[in-house]
Amino acid sequence: MKRALVPAPLRRAVLGWFDSRYISRADHRQDVKDALWEVQTLAREVTSLRAEVVELRARVAGVALDPARAGRWDDAHRLAQETAVALDGVLQNEVLLWQAVDRAAGSGERGSVPDRTAGGTA
Repeated sequence: MKRALVPAPLRRAVLGWFDSRYISRADHRQDVKDALWEVQTLAREVTSLRAEVVELRARVAGVALDPARAGRWDDAHRLAQETAVALDGVLQNEVLLWQAVDRAAGSGERGSVPDRTAGGTA
């Protein structure tokens, strides 16, 4: 290894640059302590969440499904689906009806559009 004379300002600049790039041992120890504290906190939270999950599973296991109520729910679901399909058909028929009205009004009066809000024609 060879030694060279380095001016003090340059040496301070280089050491300052190294200090800014690297963390000190005291800061590193503090970071490790903070990380350990975070891990312990998260471990406590996970433990409490596991206990809550066990409690909720126990509640669900204790609930029995009433067959009569389940039948009513199935009927309500079936009726809701049938109603949605029927309403969709009604809306499609209404669109077809208004398209036919527009075509009929367009063939009788060229270029005029019926005014549906007042019940008359424009």
